[in-house]
Amino acid sequence: MQDNVGRCNREIQCGYHYTPKQFFEDTNNLVEIEPTKKSRDLIYIPKRKSIIHTIPYRLLLKSMQSRYPNNFILFLENIFNPETTKELTEKYLIGTSKKWQGATIFWQMDAQRNIRSGKIMLYHPITGKRVKKPFPHISWVHKTLKIKDYHLKQCLFGEHLLKTNREKPIAIVESEKTAIISSVFLSKFIWMATGSLSNLNYKNTKVLKGRQVVLFPDLNGYEKWKEKISTLYPEVDYQISDLIEKKASKIQKEKGWDIADYLLDIRLVGSNIN
Repeated sequence: MQDNVGRCNREIQCGYHYTPKQFFEDTNNLVEIEPTKKSRDLIYIPKRKSIIHTIPYRLLLKSMQSRYPNNFILFLENIFNPETTKELTEKYLIGTSKKWQGATIFWQMDAQRNIRSGKIMLYHPITGKRVKKPFPHISWVHKTLKIKDYHLKQCLFGEHLLKTNREKPIAIVESEKTAIISSVFLSKFIWMATGSLSNLNYKNTKVLKGRQVVLFPDLNGYEKWKEKISTLYPEVDYQISDLIEKKASKIQKEKGWDIADYLLDIRLVGSNIN
């Protein structure tokens, strides 16, 4: 504690009394108070603030202007057209990485346009499936840049889109790929992704305050996502879709399809969604 905290010995004359409580309020530190065993003295332990590191915006732009091959973008061009692919690339900030030939960067930009980091993944250009052999091809931009002591605090993928339309309901899926593809078929939603089930949590959903949100879990994940709702930020209107749970075949369930697989399959067979 600093020397200026406490009561002056000449308080009657000068009236100085800077309390410990005022000190911690002025310095914006939260404290834990713990009594000692030998006395009733109090020990003040300042809590460290959670630091959020970010990536410079110029690196995002550089990755989006790269002329290196990007397998995921090639996959999008195979299932859509160049114009739609370009729109998706710009909308979802899809970058290219040199870490592996054909690798993709899914940048995580929060609602304040801070770049938390970028997830680097490798896809097959024809099937659109993740390359998992001989090892799972997944990394992060801050790791590739070898930034020491980088504190990654993830946000929802697509969070930067929240301010583009405050009236649209939000759809949340697990994978970035699923959010991007689904946004073409069901454009009435702002599509976002958690990246993993653990990122569907209280802190990450706080930014959704006052919004309507529909959760679209992968097949066989409905019950887990349903249980998660009670742990999320409460001031959000949550719903959970069981569309593919009801419609999927046994084979589709075994493959663990998501809503994007289902939407692409419907397009191939020429069906319509109500």
